[in-house]
Amino acid sequence: MTIDVYTATGTKKGTAELPAGLFEVTVNEGLMHQALVRQQSNRRSPIAHAKSRGEIRGSTRKLFQQKGTGRARRGSVRSPLLRGGGKAFGPRSNANFTKNMPRSMRRAALRSCLSLQAKEKRILGLESYPNEGKTKKVMELLQKMPVEIGRSIVFVLPESHVSLVRSVSNIPNVKAIQVAYLNPEDVLAAHHLIFFVDALKKAEEVFGSKKRVVGPKTPGEAAPGKKATAVSGQESAHSKKKATKKPKDDRSFQSNSESSNASKKPSSTSKK
Repeated sequence: MTIDVYTATGTKKGTAELPAGLFEVTVNEGLMHQALVRQQSNRRSPIAHAKSRGEIRGSTRKLFQQKGTGRARRGSVRSPLLRGGGKAFGPRSNANFTKNMPRSMRRAALRSCLSLQAKEKRILGLESYPNEGKTKKVMELLQKMPVEIGRSIVFVLPESHVSLVRSVSNIPNVKAIQVAYLNPEDVLAAHHLIFFVDALKKAEEVFGSKKRVVGPKTPGEAAPGKKATAVSGQESAHSKKKATKKPKDDRSFQSNSESSNASKKPSSTSKK
């Protein structure tokens, strides 16, 4: 899959090839949703806080007796059933909304987001941009490129570019982020993604799907890390065999010698 590449003045220069391992994977909508919910939940800062019946100021005296009045049962004035009482299951400021997700799943979700944007032809390329912080120059560039002004536009930078970040900060719905900080929310919310050519290479290095290739092993070859453990295992097995050998039973030898000595000694009755 290829995209059009533009210069800093807005003229089309050529095309660039999108890495297949990053922009041509199978789109997993469920995984994308899970990653997006995780990102929004982790950004959530709970502020609302309602007091429970244990935190409300007031007496704990029972308002009236349990039976005999004909009225509904009542506890103290701090009961959630009464006006001014505590809130049952109200929002708490110490609530924890953080969600965890393995790195492999996060990166797979990001690859799905980028592949979805690539299929919808929303990715463009930019060769480079000079170090001048003029918002007017960025607007002229966007007007010459095939993008809709007013829609969400995200510049993806290979590294820090202070002048461009400062320039786009004055334009609504336009932002610039480094490729290392790509996230599902910014990618999915963008109507146009403008990648620097160098950012495509860096994105493939960081987020591209890499399959580990393991070479064939010879029958007598062992892994270098397991060689020492194999030798130590043989030594331990040998030491165990030595430890399991039973020593000679000296008690049987002693009993036999004692019995022979006793037979040699003449009995006292025979002497008499």
